[in-house]
Amino acid sequence: MPASPALRLSVLDQSPVRPGATARQALLETTELARLADRLGYTRFWVSEHHNTTSLAGPAPEVLLAHLGAHTRHIRLGSGGVMLPHYSALKVAENFKLLEALHPGRIDLGLGRAPGADRLTAYALNPNNQFNEQDFIEQLLDLQAYLRDDTTPETIHERVQAIPKITTQPHLWLLSSSGQSGQFAAQLGMGFSFAQFIGPHGGPAAVQRYRAQFRPSPELAYPQANVALFVLCADTEEKANALVKALFIQLLRFDQGRRGPYPTASETAAYVFSPEEQARLRYHQGRVVSGTPGQVREQLTQLAAAYDIDEVTAVSITADFNDRLRSYELLAEAFELVPTTQKVAEEALV
Repeated sequence: MPASPALRLSVLDQSPVRPGATARQALLETTELARLADRLGYTRFWVSEHHNTTSLAGPAPEVLLAHLGAHTRHIRLGSGGVMLPHYSALKVAENFKLLEALHPGRIDLGLGRAPGADRLTAYALNPNNQFNEQDFIEQLLDLQAYLRDDTTPETIHERVQAIPKITTQPHLWLLSSSGQSGQFAAQLGMGFSFAQFIGPHGGPAAVQRYRAQFRPSPELAYPQANVALFVLCADTEEKANALVKALFIQLLRFDQGRRGPYPTASETAAYVFSPEEQARLRYHQGRVVSGTPGQVREQLTQLAAAYDIDEVTAVSITADFNDRLRSYELLAEAFELVPTTQKVAEEALV
């Protein structure tokens, strides 16, 4: 089956802390992965926001993105996403305007409303957060106004402006695993990313509703959507099965409220799923695509067709960092991504 030339691939990285590794190593691995994705021709590289966990090392996307910008040249960089209810809209606008000033034309501001942690941690981040839908919408409107340098009379924007003053803007995306934020994205003219790696059901319908309800904004004339899910690609079926088994073990642990280290290869090989766990795995299987390059290519092509989208974002976690790198290399080969060096050479000839 030929690869689809129209399908773009992107990366969402959560800076996982591997067994026996440190948080610093996890962040250095995220940097190495971003450089690889940049060379291989991936469209964008997003990093996530999590708090109060030892298994992931990324609580502040805006800080990590500044670092990644200095180590990449072409790939779009963004948050997947900033949990807006934790913060001031002005501060988020200034963080990402500064990133856009440093790396113009390369910054995505992906936003979510989930806590990204437990409720106690969310309270510690913002004691005034009521998880109110209307509050979130007002924050989104304020954020757009700050990014646009709006000066509407008789509003705070008449007197308070987000700096630095720049001529470009980060691209705005709303992230959702249920579809609710897709309606907000449609009404406000933002991009929409469905997190199937979190919620495996309802994605195509949510994207369809987003398109049907989309209202153009000054920044986005047409709806733009993608889907993110766990993707594990390996040279052999045996290897792919081992990688996905480890991921399933970790997801089952999360179901039980356990946030320990990722299972090692030996733990994975020895693990036997109980009948109850096997039943639960039917749910988790909807969050993951795995296999050899040909198998993964076929599954992702079918998924993109079901969503009617042209971009898929891969989330990969493995106990061995080399397996993570190899997964993204094989995925790029399967879809015949054009390496950055080749793109630059072709553009120079035009």
